[in-house]
Amino acid sequence: MKVLLISEGTYPFYGGGISTWSHMLCDRVTNVDFTLYSINAGFEKEPIFELSENVKKVIQVPLWAPDEPQDYVSFSREYYKVVSKKENTSPEVIQKHFVPIFKKFLDLLYSDSENMEALDFVFRSMWEYFKDYDYKETMKSEEVWRVFQEEAIQETEAGGVEATLFDLTVGLRWLYRFLIPFSIAIEKVDVSHITLSGFPLIPALVLKYRYGTPLMITEHGVYVRERLLYINRSDYSYFIKVFLIKLTECITRLSYYKADKILSVNKFNITWELMYGADRDKVEITYNGVDHERFVPREKPEHLKGIPTVVAVARIFELKDVLTMIRSCAVVMKKIPNVQYLVYGDKNAVPEYTAECEALIEELNLGNNFFLKGFHSQPHLIFSEGDISILTSISEGFPFTVLESMSCGIPVVATDVGGVSEAIEEGTGFVCKPRDPEAIGSKVVELLTNNELRMEMGKKARQRVIDNFTLDIFIKSYENIYESVYAQSLNK
Repeated sequence: MKVLLISEGTYPFYGGGISTWSHMLCDRVTNVDFTLYSINAGFEKEPIFELSENVKKVIQVPLWAPDEPQDYVSFSREYYKVVSKKENTSPEVIQKHFVPIFKKFLDLLYSDSENMEALDFVFRSMWEYFKDYDYKETMKSEEVWRVFQEEAIQETEAGGVEATLFDLTVGLRWLYRFLIPFSIAIEKVDVSHITLSGFPLIPALVLKYRYGTPLMITEHGVYVRERLLYINRSDYSYFIKVFLIKLTECITRLSYYKADKILSVNKFNITWELMYGADRDKVEITYNGVDHERFVPREKPEHLKGIPTVVAVARIFELKDVLTMIRSCAVVMKKIPNVQYLVYGDKNAVPEYTAECEALIEELNLGNNFFLKGFHSQPHLIFSEGDISILTSISEGFPFTVLESMSCGIPVVATDVGGVSEAIEEGTGFVCKPRDPEAIGSKVVELLTNNELRMEMGKKARQRVIDNFTLDIFIKSYENIYESVYAQSLNK
């Protein structure tokens, strides 16, 4: 069976939970040959993962690097197709064949329409158009700019807000980049599998429109929720915020509408999925799993013995809310002055956020207590450094770091987001309200000062992983789901 696994900004070129999940899937599933379709901001030279023999091909689509995807096409027969499409794409063709489609898309977008049949028709019409005509010539044409400007100005006038020329330029530029995959042909596969309900949908639509390929979604963190959090916190203008929110909600609804199977890594996500139109009969919970034979209890390193130690594995960016973690350390230090927080994870994901974290560490005089350690190449060895582990995210799916810590017999203090409380049941760790450093800090103190409780929770945590969240359970679930989705498509 052939599966196209479509990701955005993750596997195989970047780390993080979705990349961990993707790598385990590609490495362990035995009945599938994978093609990776990796949507990234720029072109990446080498994967950071050693790809298994199950991965037969990697397609990289750098949305923001080239002027157009065809920049990567060699001087071959394919090149002449590109030239022919350019020559055929005249202003008259754009005005007659594309502008009506594009206008309908903008009408649906700005009206908050939940008419997914109409939106699906528009997206299919775009795909059919770009089979014959050039993407760049069309999307950068005066005709497209004019209709985008007219629709956007009409929308902003109705809302009493003026859109600047900069706003309009940025809005159309984003659309240009996001829709690039419509112009890229993809080889036939048996199943397409997207890792979030966002713009990875578009290559999956190309396959569904051309071949009827069934589509699976695995929802980790809720894409639409995380995007709304990000957009609302941003410094974008009002016009851009509204535009991005509508675009996000539009693509999320269509993702659920077109999916043949929606896999949620927790129960929490389902509320959001149903809110945005998912068919409950298509939704299934499939929990993540970890290798409990690799993530095992180990002796604490000699240099840390006697030091109350809290470990964390987290990329340093806003959703992990490392600022709250730092503030919780200040709370703990009042009771345990020699406490150490060791945080492992990429410090370069959002450099300005890392700088903010470093400034807070200095401001709170935590230079001898809180350490941003950067990337660690052997995650299975991290948790033995700590007496407990911590997670302070404001959004999660079903976090691997929680499962990995539990598998190592290290109890977790974590925030109650996503599926965290589904992993940490009573007696295996503590779950706290997000953005509450006092509550989080008090639970850290409770575990660090009560050896008996900590050891008991650690044993129960590992047993919970062995009973419910092993890698074998996870892989067998996906092998069965791939077979089922493909078989159902043959019967349609």
